[in-house]
Amino acid sequence: MPITIPAGVTVTVADGNVVTVKGPKGELVRSFPAQIAINIDGNVITCTRPNDAKENRAQHGTTRANLHNMVVGVSEGFTKELQVNGIGYRVAKEGKTLVMNIGFSHQVKMDEVPGITIEVPDPNKILIKGCDKQAVGQFAAVVRGKRPPEPYKGKGIKYADEVIRRKEGKTGAKKK
Repeated sequence: MPITIPAGVTVTVADGNVVTVKGPKGELVRSFPAQIAINIDGNVITCTRPNDAKENRAQHGTTRANLHNMVVGVSEGFTKELQVNGIGYRVAKEGKTLVMNIGFSHQVKMDEVPGITIEVPDPNKILIKGCDKQAVGQFAAVVRGKRPPEPYKGKGIKYADEVIRRKEGKTGAKKK
């Protein structure tokens, strides 16, 4: 499937299949497998494989998906939204540091990683933005890992689109 390059984005392929994508949101550089040929014709990128071997088919799909994510990342960017649920649980941003009160005796602080920006529009919402899809997802997973949601009351940090499977407490087992 071809990838169309939007206006304002430049893509270059160097020796060794090193692709550089520059756009309004930033610049991404990534090395791809040598057996996959990356061709740029005008504003369309195509990936081709030498044969239908299992390894080449897998690399072909992965290369195409990663290239597409790079183009979308530098033109539109990626966002992960996290919600903080729990009585007394809240988040704030102090400079470039995310400060979380999430039920511990101390505040949990996390600094912004280069290429990632953190926004806190209200005390129970965290927005993580960036042009690298993998980095945004990884940072969101690390933040969520500080206090994952628990199944009884649903307290903790969860993704906005995540559904927590709730469990019944101790009183549920006694009913006969």
